Amino acid sequence: MSNAQIEIQLIASLVAIACAIPGTFLVLRKMAMISDAISHAILPGIVIGFIFIHGSFSFIDDFVVLSKFKQFLIHNGLESPFIILLASFTGVITVVLVEYIQKTGLVKEDTAIGLVFPALFSIGVILIAKNANDVHLDVDAVLLGELAFAPFDRLIVDGTDIGPKALWIIGGILVITVGLLIAFFKELKLSTFDKGLAASLGFSPVIIHYGLMTVSSVTTVGAFDAVGAILVVALMIAPAASAYLLTTDLKKMLLLSIVFGVFSAISGYWLARWLDASISGSITTMLGLLFLVVYLFAPSKGVIAVLYREKQQRTEVSLLTFLLHLKNHDEERERHVNHLNEHINWQKVRSKTVLDLALKNNMIVIDNNIVSLTAKGDKFTTQAIDYIITNEDAQIEDMKDDFFLFRG
Repeated sequence: MSNAQIEIQLIASLVAIACAIPGTFLVLRKMAMISDAISHAILPGIVIGFIFIHGSFSFIDDFVVLSKFKQFLIHNGLESPFIILLASFTGVITVVLVEYIQKTGLVKEDTAIGLVFPALFSIGVILIAKNANDVHLDVDAVLLGELAFAPFDRLIVDGTDIGPKALWIIGGILVITVGLLIAFFKELKLSTFDKGLAASLGFSPVIIHYGLMTVSSVTTVGAFDAVGAILVVALMIAPAASAYLLTTDLKKMLLLSIVFGVFSAISGYWLARWLDASISGSITTMLGLLFLVVYLFAPSKGVIAVLYREKQQRTEVSLLTFLLHLKNHDEERERHVNHLNEHINWQKVRSKTVLDLALKNNMIVIDNNIVSLTAKGDKFTTQAIDYIITNEDAQIEDMKDDFFLFRG
């Protein structure tokens, strides 16, 4: 494996980690689409900074200090601190505009996002077409990015090559992000799950909120040139969404998000190499496949688990109905096995399932095809009737554990 291949995978992994941290909190705050809005709306900030650096404001050259600053920015190109700060500021403005429109009560958040970010993104596209059409800052690079080119843009210090610029930029942003996470983890957690409690304890949910938006914006800008807007959104949301389906613990969710992001980054690179396709597109594809697997097979929230639980609940309701029927009827013809099919209008398969479950839980006995409640079954049914009469049906769920009902 060549150095370039290692550097590409390392950059992709660092981007995945840097995106997973703010992405986890965006998912928990139900603000996933904000990341999409930020990743597109920062475009005018990037373009304005680019125009500023490359001579559209010639009056700067009249001042020695500003002129030297300008030359520094030109040397650093799209990765210059000025562009990162300006684009991040544009991202925060996006959030402010979305929230302001939403607070009017005239439209919902998704509509506000749909209004703000296309407008800002379009401004960026127009600025590119008018002022930067003959440079590498184009719409394709903005949307897709290309990790394969990242190793060729080197950082040279005193004539020494110390690696790709993207690696140092993303690494620096990641260090800052991790530092802020450690320093403000308690505040982030409280403001995410209970804003009222956070405010009462002296934490400002507004400051924490805009701090998170700023970190999201800076991360997006830092990864923008290397991986593009689409992959940034995917890396922020898909790993966090997958982790959300697997755990309710915040620390575990953060860890799983990071693991999923890094796994998708590395496996996506090798998929792209095998298919001779876009690296960013392949990583995004792996993120989608990973989420699909978790979405289907997650132990408690997955589609298969939910369908199984719903089927089990239908069987449980049928069994409870049958037990109540036995409790209310003493006549043998009403308690005959065939009654399930003939009078309750259940299919034979369903009837057998209900009977087997009742026998397994020692709720009934069958003698000469006549079904009777056991002492345990009679006690359970009597208690269930009391809960039903007093409109406390939810208590029946707790009874299942007390009687070991429907288990095993």
